Amino acid sequence: MTDVSVAGLTKRFGAVTAVRDAGFIVTPGVTGFLGPNGAGKTTTLRMLLGLVRPTSGVALIDGRPYARWEQPRRIVGACLEASGFYPGRTAREHLAITARLAGVAARRVDQVLDEVGLTAEARRRVGGYSLGMRQRLGLASALLGDPQVLILDEPGNGLDPAGMAWLRGLLRDLAAQGRTVIVSSHVLAEVAQTVDRVIVMHAGTVRFTGALDELAGSAGLEGAFLQLTSDIAREGSRP
Repeated sequence: MTDVSVAGLTKRFGAVTAVRDAGFIVTPGVTGFLGPNGAGKTTTLRMLLGLVRPTSGVALIDGRPYARWEQPRRIVGACLEASGFYPGRTAREHLAITARLAGVAARRVDQVLDEVGLTAEARRRVGGYSLGMRQRLGLASALLGDPQVLILDEPGNGLDPAGMAWLRGLLRDLAAQGRTVIVSSHVLAEVAQTVDRVIVMHAGTVRFTGALDELAGSAGLEGAFLQLTSDIAREGSRP
């Protein structure tokens, strides 16, 4: 059982405070990480992965910062954007190089290609991939180390309805295996069908953390989300 915990997490970029005193705990299952553009979600995820240094506070994965894990890809898999692939390489080549650098067995390449439905396209150059196929390749990269924690930023971007149904099934299967999955998404209808718990951020602060049913209630997820992220809610939260 691997938890993710954030306490007092703050990040300032000059005069701008992107994240302010954020705190939450994520346990095994699928947790939706929600918020409008500019809410601080991506900055928070990047601090969790050691890509951005916090101004203050801590972001821990199973009790320690990401950078302190000797083989972090065996603990955490992440896909923050479906880019960064060299267009002249095939999907298989990309994953083989990634596996070698991460100290992951080469046999995992074929396993994750099958898991994300890219086996038939494995020898095709990534430069010819659609956005949805690049999303699948990003997921394959995240899964290479067979991690207990997955951090995914908009993994459904570019997927068609069949792809979204496939992604939903994949995330639920991972949760059933006891893994901790954090999914940032703007597609509230899909979130409502997939997640167990929800974290809502707005204007750099955490507005809600808890069970999906507790948030949605009679208003539904969309209504509750809009209420938490409205200008009225933001004004009411100011000292």
